[in-house]
Amino acid sequence: MKIQEFFDQDTYTLTYVVYQEGSKECVVIDPVLDFDPASGKITETSVNQVLDFLTTHHLKPVMCLETHAHADHLSGSQVLKRHYQDMKVGISERITLVQKVFVPAFHLDAPSDGRQFDYLFKDHEELEMRCFAMETPGHTPACSSYLIEDAVFTGDALFMPDYGVGRCDFPAGSPEDLYDSITNNIYTLPDHTRVFTGHDYQPGGRPVQFESSVKEQKESNLFLNRTTSKSEFVQKRTARDKSLPAPTLLLPSIQVNVLAGHLPEPESNGTRYLRLPLKISGTP
Repeated sequence: MKIQEFFDQDTYTLTYVVYQEGSKECVVIDPVLDFDPASGKITETSVNQVLDFLTTHHLKPVMCLETHAHADHLSGSQVLKRHYQDMKVGISERITLVQKVFVPAFHLDAPSDGRQFDYLFKDHEELEMRCFAMETPGHTPACSSYLIEDAVFTGDALFMPDYGVGRCDFPAGSPEDLYDSITNNIYTLPDHTRVFTGHDYQPGGRPVQFESSVKEQKESNLFLNRTTSKSEFVQKRTARDKSLPAPTLLLPSIQVNVLAGHLPEPESNGTRYLRLPLKISGTP
């Protein structure tokens, strides 16, 4: 099995292409669509790097897998879909729990039954290329990790050991659930299992890192190692979350990503618009 990573410095996001040597089929995990919030400009630089790699290596993606509805970048899944129409965009069936929160929050004219995605999978379901989906909620209620042979792709559940785990303060997020997801799912995998994270925030200014092992995580993860109790983890994660600002691209990302990366339809003047809910304190 071959794994090619792509790092988006603007959002610290890792995208992965996973393929078998000698086979044309592959899966793409968490592609990025570039968005400049100051100008509203959307570009395809990041996802085009993935497309160039697919073309050069004569690969055909059979699935684009989202680990969750990201709050820090727009999904590039529909750009890939434009080039590979038979590719399925897949996510956990629990995405409906997220849609039921954010579709009304943004007053979107859209159903909350997950139909925007090509495929909704169940926990521990086997997907294309013998990829096994594991529900790992906590960061959001619809987070999944993907196990392919000896590699697990953890999205925002588990980062590099020197950074820890994903935040749990989004709607329906839960540090208790994240503790259970990691200890009962990821940490029960064989120690040699390779762990590929969805982000790397380069603590201390170190170079980008994205691969560790289950053994390394259990030994030295900053927030959750083999000796960390559930109560200790919940207390530490909750305290940390209270100090964090909202992600820069939270509002544009969520309203696009809960709808499978589909951008809003053009309005009567031909322009597409994202919504910006206002929170007004005091008298307007």
